[in-house]
Amino acid sequence: MKTRKIPLRTCVVTKENLPKVELLRIVRNKEGEVKVDETGKLNGRGAYIKKDIDVLEKAQKTKILEKKLECPIDESIYDEIRKIIES
Repeated sequence: MKTRKIPLRTCVVTKENLPKVELLRIVRNKEGEVKVDETGKLNGRGAYIKKDIDVLEKAQKTKILEKKLECPIDESIYDEIRKIIES
């Protein structure tokens, strides 16, 4: 039986190559809206972040997601990410 290839993505904060299931995708669409993409299928520019509170706090302090997505990110997005990670 053939083994399936596990897709790897890079966390924008830690620069680690991790399986896609261990990461959370944040997307900016053409209208400039930023959303948390739990399905991994939304259209737009995406950035992956490791599902870890420490990594989220570092991303918030350094504003790396804002740099990667090239737009400001509201605090509500960070709160939504925190809820997803903690659940």
